[in-house]
Amino acid sequence: MGARRRLIGAALTGAAVTSGLAVAGPADAAAVTGSKTVYARDDAYTSSVRRTGNFGAADKLVVGRTGSETRLSYVTFATGALPSGATVTGAVLKLPLESRPVAARLSLHPVTGSWSEGRITAANAPAMSAAIATLTPKTTDTVLRFDVSKWVKKPGTYSFALKSAATTAVTRLRAVEYGAATTGGPELALTYTRAATTVPVPSTPPVPPACVTDALLVPTCGVLWGAAAGGFTSTPRDQALKEWEALTGRTASIFHTYHKGDEKFPTSSEIAMSRDPAKPRVLLLNWKVAYNTTWAKVAAGAQNARIDNWSTYVKANYREKFFLALHHEPENDVNPTAGSGMTAKDYAAMYRHVIQRLRANGVTNAVNVLAYMGNEKWMAQSWWKDLYPGDDVVDWLGLDSYVSVEKGYYHYGDMYDLLHRRPTGGGTSWYDWAATAHPAKPVMVAEWGMYHRVAYPTDKAPAFQTVVPVVKAHPQIKAVVYFDTASDNEGDRNIAVNSTPGSLTAFRAIAADPMFNVTVRR
Repeated sequence: MGARRRLIGAALTGAAVTSGLAVAGPADAAAVTGSKTVYARDDAYTSSVRRTGNFGAADKLVVGRTGSETRLSYVTFATGALPSGATVTGAVLKLPLESRPVAARLSLHPVTGSWSEGRITAANAPAMSAAIATLTPKTTDTVLRFDVSKWVKKPGTYSFALKSAATTAVTRLRAVEYGAATTGGPELALTYTRAATTVPVPSTPPVPPACVTDALLVPTCGVLWGAAAGGFTSTPRDQALKEWEALTGRTASIFHTYHKGDEKFPTSSEIAMSRDPAKPRVLLLNWKVAYNTTWAKVAAGAQNARIDNWSTYVKANYREKFFLALHHEPENDVNPTAGSGMTAKDYAAMYRHVIQRLRANGVTNAVNVLAYMGNEKWMAQSWWKDLYPGDDVVDWLGLDSYVSVEKGYYHYGDMYDLLHRRPTGGGTSWYDWAATAHPAKPVMVAEWGMYHRVAYPTDKAPAFQTVVPVVKAHPQIKAVVYFDTASDNEGDRNIAVNSTPGSLTAFRAIAADPMFNVTVRR
């Protein structure tokens, strides 16, 4: 329900529009003003008496005290992307009242810890910061309004807690679950501005530039489109990808496969896929070179024969450029114990050693991708920096990240949340870290997917509809690679794009976007 209702509307003022072009007029001298309103992504209340009780499914939020019971309410908003160049100028949190409020001071507090409405209780609720806004409602009020402009300054995910100073009564507000799509739930109303531009009406339609890849397979414009299909099935990967391409309506410019240890790859079928003259594709090859050993041993030279044998195979069989990801999602295998051979810095040393040895062996057609893992428990560590082996051996930064489309379930969200999931306890999102620490590196969303539990089919269309605008709002992203499977490695999550009819229709619309019209040159 929440995913269907989160976006209320957006509007722009300040420029006249004729035939789809902004035409010079009096408003062009001023900034363009826009607005956007979103419903709460999660909302719930907690009880000091029923400390392990969860009230996320309730259609009301409650604050205040009666007897020995104190109740607090929590709300989270995901603003989604704003137009390129937009600056947030104002933000108002609106809380519709379910009944007459108590005339006692209410205070609003930022919350930085992670929580979800399906799990939050008084016992596990995240800590809140000092109040950023207060008000005392009138008993005639129907909506409470908090100005949060000093806190909400850019697109992102924001979480707040609401407290009441009342000691003998409670105030009840409407939760997202209350009523119809136009009547229920907390709202965050944003206003923003961006510089006005005057676009002359051309005498002839402009010819868009051709988007092609450069020496490091970075597109000159647009975004590379890719996939790994048939995951966790016995279907040959080339066959699975061809079927997926037919299903979705676009050839995958990137064909993603996985290898380990002494395997010789690319295989004959992978090579054939990349050399299809009608459907040119570039390979994204994952290699766990430290299979059955440790990163530290690889860095010390213990697997040089493995590296050299593979180098010989590649030079003899494949000269086209390809993406190479060494041990993707390394955070999942880090053992921080000193001497384990699997610390984050051991990974960086392994990565550096392998790439330098491949280059010394004459493997010059590998474009290197360091694929991080988008999970909060690893994000909270110091590993982003520790895993990084150096700009000279990393060509692309990669992110493997997934979101749920089931409201209230683990990792519920959309494309913005997939890029901007934050560490446990708060902090910088992965995309913001990448853009700040390595602004010159292209970003590949090397694995992404949107899922629901196998037993709970849920329409993915609302989440899929955020993909194109969010990717366009993140210019460092130069490639996206979907991981498609009807059942994950634990057998519980369906990541397939056709898990419901509406999901497939929405995904086909993503695939049809001209942003992905990129010609691979190798």
